[in-house]
Amino acid sequence: MERPELASSQLHAFVVLAEELHFGRAAARLGIAQPPLSQQIRRLEDKVGHSLFHRGPGRIALTPAGQELLPAARQALAQLADGLIAARAAGSGSAGRLRIGFAASVALTVLPSLLRTFRERFPHVAVDIREMTTAPQLEALQNKTIDIGLLREPPADDPELLFSTVLTEPFVAVLPSAHPLAAQRTVGVDQLAGLPFVLPPRVLGPQLHDQIVDLCRSAGFEPQVVQHAVEWQTTCALVEAGLGISLAPASIRRLRLQGVAFRRTTPADVRTRVAVAWRRTDTNPLVKNLLTTLAQI
Repeated sequence: MERPELASSQLHAFVVLAEELHFGRAAARLGIAQPPLSQQIRRLEDKVGHSLFHRGPGRIALTPAGQELLPAARQALAQLADGLIAARAAGSGSAGRLRIGFAASVALTVLPSLLRTFRERFPHVAVDIREMTTAPQLEALQNKTIDIGLLREPPADDPELLFSTVLTEPFVAVLPSAHPLAAQRTVGVDQLAGLPFVLPPRVLGPQLHDQIVDLCRSAGFEPQVVQHAVEWQTTCALVEAGLGISLAPASIRRLRLQGVAFRRTTPADVRTRVAVAWRRTDTNPLVKNLLTTLAQI
């Protein structure tokens, strides 16, 4: 048998009447006239199939059916109230779950302050952060497995995604600390010609990879890539081990590895871009609130 759906207004009227045990007082508490209250109770009793109140001269009392329904009605109304609160919070962007993808190097720039500020403003939002390189982030945004991407060198245009620049930064040369070029305060990119390079694989970040290669080509040489590394920390570790040198975003200097020297490069006008990405059609208020927070830090 299909369970009848009970209107919340009828349950509310029933609970108030069960507490007052007086139609006049219950109607006054509900802010309605007594006849509409009686009608709601009658409709509820029709759905239950049994009387909920013994009605006598000057007094009423709960029937066994009413006594059984009362705790369930209170629980249902409490759950509905909790659900309404949660729905309002989610609708305003002050609660819910936000999934953020981020490139490892972004953790050295805006990510810590962004997460700290966002959590202070929206403490009831669960933030799920996932370390991902640029290409997987773009795919995850399109597949709706993340809501926001913080990535480096996004594509020039995408029919499904929007991008906004967060910051730009220059490149630095990453050298073993014992390398002769490490004695210089500034290294010309042309001085890196003929040296073995350690770079991220192009498939994980085509724009950044091509930007580094183009920087070398503008200096008159083709970089000799001898090793690929997915994360910049791994790149630095391989440089420290003597496998090669690299060109990396300047924020990598915050890693402060003992056996690695970071040196400014010339020309210094080539910069790499960190951007935030989100779906064009996304109406999630959590996304809007994070974008607003990011713009203000």
